[in-house]
Amino acid sequence: MGDLLKLNNIGKVLEEQLNEVGITSYEELKSIGSKEAWLRIKSIDPSACIHRLYALEGAIEGIKKSCLSQDKKNELREFYNNEKL
Repeated sequence: MGDLLKLNNIGKVLEEQLNEVGITSYEELKSIGSKEAWLRIKSIDPSACIHRLYALEGAIEGIKKSCLSQDKKNELREFYNNEKL
């Protein structure tokens, strides 16, 4: 543990969740993608919200989640809303 903590938006709890679902490195996170990583986390933590999805995407892009483009936020919001159905 510890490597993911170096990424933007990844705190101790999110790192632990990522590790629990089998994601232990940036390369794995990038390969799996934010949506699949979020789905895996959602399977162990039903409270996983859209902000966690934004955080994962920001970590992959190397930026704070607040700096995601509006287009990317819209794409992620649509995915999130479809998963809630």
